[in-house]
Amino acid sequence: MKKYLIAAALAASFCVPSMVMAAGKNLLSVHILDQQTGKPAPGVVVTLEQKQGEGWKKLNSAKTDNDGRIKGLWPEQPETTGDFRVVFKTGDWFASQNAGTFFPEIPVEFHISNTDEHYHVPLLLSQYGYSTYRGS
Repeated sequence: MKKYLIAAALAASFCVPSMVMAAGKNLLSVHILDQQTGKPAPGVVVTLEQKQGEGWKKLNSAKTDNDGRIKGLWPEQPETTGDFRVVFKTGDWFASQNAGTFFPEIPVEFHISNTDEHYHVPLLLSQYGYSTYRGS
């Protein structure tokens, strides 16, 4: 039994860094903080869309973790430049907090000009306002 546990721990030590490394290489991440409480907003659905002509094509969707983050929102496909948006589905999250909101969805449009850089879109959120910027 001891040998099995040691072997499993050793195997995990080789796998975990590669998983962390893969997540660290993702082109796009987001983070949501509730300005009213100063705490993260876990469980918020965020979609990534790419502009195509006059419309938007959905590329990926994920939920924020317990720290209010999605560390890898770019889908498993080649990275590309262009116009994109992330849509934060905040209405359901506020409802789960027994709070109303003026902004049930918050779309943030941005341009990716260099796929060798990392793009981070933080959202500072309250029921009746929000702020965003290009993070690092």
